[in-house]
Amino acid sequence: MSKKGLDYTMQIAGIVEDSIVDGPGLRFVVFTQGCKFECKGCHNPETWDMLGGDCVEVTSLIEQMRANPLTDGLTLSGGEPFEQASDCAELAAEAQSDGLDVWVFTGFLFEELCRWSQTETAVSKFLKQIDVLVDGLYIETERTLSLKWCQSKNQRVIDVKKSMAEGRVCYYEEAVYVGC
Repeated sequence: MSKKGLDYTMQIAGIVEDSIVDGPGLRFVVFTQGCKFECKGCHNPETWDMLGGDCVEVTSLIEQMRANPLTDGLTLSGGEPFEQASDCAELAAEAQSDGLDVWVFTGFLFEELCRWSQTETAVSKFLKQIDVLVDGLYIETERTLSLKWCQSKNQRVIDVKKSMAEGRVCYYEEAVYVGC
């Protein structure tokens, strides 16, 4: 996170203020800019370049998120949100303080993030703000339309708070198959 006066800034590819496909309910979605994974078949390749997108103040994103009283939650997608863990943690903390749930889509595995959080404060802080994590790289040959919120069969929808409390991966209960 870049500090500019009292405001923090982050690099984003864009936002969707009223998504119904990036988690349950009406969601405020921030697409972070920058992704080292560059998955073949990615539906957001314009988010890969770390220098692309727009530099915005986190306070501005918070104001936009709070503008719609019907918003149920915040979703952070990408790009790769963990490439800007401090920025995302700040935004997620504000969402949590407003009673919104926080979903994150990442190419990292939950287990990797847990190990990383032991040495990286920003990752630890961010993980603690997440309710649901959709983890794993998008693998084009594993593409599926039968999993709710996942784009490839290797991805998982994880209840982060329950997983951290129990010390094991616990799946989000509403992540069910939607097809055969």
